[in-house]
Amino acid sequence: MKRFYKQACIASATDGHRVTLDGKPIRTPGKAEMLLPAAALAEAVAAEWQAQGEEIKPDDMPLTQLAATAIDRVAKAREAVIEELVGYAETDLLCYHAEEPEDLIVRQTAAWQPLLDWAAETFEAPFQVTAGIMPTRQPEPALRGVRRALETLSDLELTALASLSACCGSLIVALAVRHGRISADEAFLVSQLDESFQIEKWGEDEEARKRRALLMRDIEAASGFLSLCRLS
Repeated sequence: MKRFYKQACIASATDGHRVTLDGKPIRTPGKAEMLLPAAALAEAVAAEWQAQGEEIKPDDMPLTQLAATAIDRVAKAREAVIEELVGYAETDLLCYHAEEPEDLIVRQTAAWQPLLDWAAETFEAPFQVTAGIMPTRQPEPALRGVRRALETLSDLELTALASLSACCGSLIVALAVRHGRISADEAFLVSQLDESFQIEKWGEDEEARKRRALLMRDIEAASGFLSLCRLS
């Protein structure tokens, strides 16, 4: 749609920070006010709106989309979202190593095992690793451990974590980003290890390049969103 406002900014109140367009609160698709607890996050969302040109392009506003999802969906279905995230842990990318070739196995172990060890120590979540694609049942202590970690997070953080888990195919990677164990760039490299290995051998077509670029953008957005959630 066409841009209908001149100025996007925030208005602080006792219950948070409202993102406004020409002084009027932004509404989510669910008609709720865009009310955020962290001023830094609200300012970043306002900056996305201010940066729009003559036409508003929602795809260029990932922070706005994440915030709206948190308000409209996650706040109303928190337990369901946690269940969905635990589902990623049940088939986590890091737990499925290749059977061959050997050089890929070595890379996977070097990149993935430290994160599995970190999850086991940090969340008391000892995940089971298998070779091949046949599903393996994860130990209940591992699932309980990540569930406890998820239950401590805000609705906003859960929203970003859901986006990261979907992008990376791994709740462990998403949690590692949330806790500062790895960066957004490292999350991309870790989760795209298999694809990068194949590209080294066979090259990368234009469609794959665009897909990976969009994936990196989404990972960076969710990671940035998490960081902003922790700022006052």
